[in-house]
Amino acid sequence: MTELHGALVVLRTTVPEDVPDLAAVRATPEVRARWRGGDDMAAEVTSDLEDPDTHCLTIRHQGRTVGMIQWYSEEEPDYRHAGIDLFLDPSVHGIGLGTDAVRTLARHLVDDHGYHRLVIDPAADNAAAIRAYEKVGFRAVGVMRQYERGADGTWHDGLLMDLLAAELVR
Repeated sequence: MTELHGALVVLRTTVPEDVPDLAAVRATPEVRARWRGGDDMAAEVTSDLEDPDTHCLTIRHQGRTVGMIQWYSEEEPDYRHAGIDLFLDPSVHGIGLGTDAVRTLARHLVDDHGYHRLVIDPAADNAAAIRAYEKVGFRAVGVMRQYERGADGTWHDGLLMDLLAAELVR
């Protein structure tokens, strides 16, 4: 089981026992607006855990589950990189936990897995997430127009950001 320690958070391999807490976070209006999902959030989280191409880590702060961060990889040697995505309980937004979780995972992916490049793709209007990722060293690459469909059925822009290993703010 992977366990990574940041300055504020602990990231550990997500296990089935985490599903109820993670489903509760996914069901909050703020998270649901970004991550969407059906009526059964426990099934949504379980589906993430069952995806063999996604590595899920539970984000813990002061002994409490506050979210999940996940990563995937492109292993084709000429394009090798890893991508990150996460959600956090709105009750802990704005205190640096997202930045710490992303920094902690980025450090692991660079130092332990040897990735030279990482990507993340927040919604273009998610200013708080973009600021958090910039603090870790991610830079905007460009806007992906009409990148994802929102819950309202309309298309929304995404922001592709990347980080080169040498740019990681430790």
